[in-house]
Amino acid sequence: MASSNFGKPPRVSVVVIVFNDAERIATAVRSALSQGEAVAEVVVVDDASTDATPERLARLAAADSRVRVLTRTENSGGCGTPRNQGLTAAREQYVMLLDSDDVLPPDAARTLLDTAVAERAEVVAGVCVRRELPAGTDSPWQRDLFPADGAPPERYDGIGGRPEFLRDTLSVNKLYERDFLDRHQVRFAEGAVHYEDFVFTALLYSARPRLVAIADTVYLWHVRRAAGRQSISLRRDEVRNWQDRVDAHTEVVRILLDAGQPELARAARTKFVDHDLRMYVRELRHKPAGYRAEWWQIARAHLSSFEPAALAAATPAGRWVAELLLARPEPVTGAELRRMGELAANPPRLAPPYPVDADGRPELAEGVPLTGLTELPPAQLPLAVDGVVKLASSCAVRLRVHDAYGLVSAAEPVGATLELRTRVGPPLTIRYPLQLTAHPEDGWIATTSVDSFELRDVGEMTAWAMRVKVRYADGSRALTAVRSATPAKRHVVFRPPARIALVQVYETGNGELGLRVADGVRGGWEVVRSRLRRALARRG
Repeated sequence: MASSNFGKPPRVSVVVIVFNDAERIATAVRSALSQGEAVAEVVVVDDASTDATPERLARLAAADSRVRVLTRTENSGGCGTPRNQGLTAAREQYVMLLDSDDVLPPDAARTLLDTAVAERAEVVAGVCVRRELPAGTDSPWQRDLFPADGAPPERYDGIGGRPEFLRDTLSVNKLYERDFLDRHQVRFAEGAVHYEDFVFTALLYSARPRLVAIADTVYLWHVRRAAGRQSISLRRDEVRNWQDRVDAHTEVVRILLDAGQPELARAARTKFVDHDLRMYVRELRHKPAGYRAEWWQIARAHLSSFEPAALAAATPAGRWVAELLLARPEPVTGAELRRMGELAANPPRLAPPYPVDADGRPELAEGVPLTGLTELPPAQLPLAVDGVVKLASSCAVRLRVHDAYGLVSAAEPVGATLELRTRVGPPLTIRYPLQLTAHPEDGWIATTSVDSFELRDVGEMTAWAMRVKVRYADGSRALTAVRSATPAKRHVVFRPPARIALVQVYETGNGELGLRVADGVRGGWEVVRSRLRRALARRG
């Protein structure tokens, strides 16, 4: 379909979808309107909301003629149908997508549009930032796929030469030439289909677009884990969520094969092993037995369809996890399950015990070899470090670095650093040098102290992840998260004349060691309020 704006400067239609989100829809729409002249219209598709959303949209449309509201009379059950309706209704040469609970950062549309015009691109992709709310902690999505800050755009004629782009399954961090989508019938699956972005981006990539990747942040994805109604991708407590993801991935592979791109289809399967599978395995040991049994059978059935080359191309840890799944008809339990989960971590960890087969070769579990482990370069060795914290005004931290199968000592560690990175709070990393001392039984010991008030002064309440970076004689480095060997506890500490901090040591769902630090009474009340919000959300 030819553009209806021939002869006019190219502009953007922003398609926004909403369902029962009266609280946030105005913020999303205004973020699109504030993009300036680059945005000619904001097409809002209301998926039959029953709250105050229609009234909010009516006021927005009355205040700015660029807002067009399309109201559905029946809820579609998903995101695909309203997005397709908005894409069909869009009038401009280029389109962008926006969800009602997210926002576009300033100048996102102009930056994407200028790049598309200058590069004659059919798709321009930028950085999406996940913002954890209410904490406000930001983490870029798949940042390694995009140019470094300040670097020029990267250009691709299809992603065959950059199959890693299959990891960017988001539809919202891109600007599309509308005619390209129409010509190649790139649309979302209709109805109550979950992980609809997976299929949409597979159709997009299978059409071999002229794609340009830029370093700029173009989308802010608001993640509300304590929300009463979480997004599908966050509802991983339900086995249906896993089945939906597997179904979507199956469709992705079919699309790529039908498009005559078997190499991309194989890369998609490898991506599933290294990303999707490991993400769920990390959480598996905390699930009830019934969930694990059903999840295990779905995973085995899916992996059994993968060609050997797809598994061989995965990272060693991803391949080992997949091989254990395929080798065991029933779910593993106990130490084997924990070991599997730690190998699925990012970065992977290989903790004791260190079993071997009859010939002395490393095994993940009986009959499941850790093939290729002994050939890994030092920087890729899956380190395991245990940590114990004694809470005080100056916390004593004791770390033990394990020597997996003697491979760490063979690589000759020459030093290490403890890194504390904020999980909640402003982005910050604090580093402490470590001196490694040989442990009498295995590995090394290192100790250091962490000032509670240095952590407290970063914000009213912060959460810190612990990482250890080991330096080897060849100049390479390996990074790992610290495993918790400390029972959860909290402590109020004082420092004259009148400074107070609330310090807590805790274990994450993935078995990692963390610290929470609150600023005295105010921070303590914030902890209480946060727990109340989560409890009320669960009851709602």
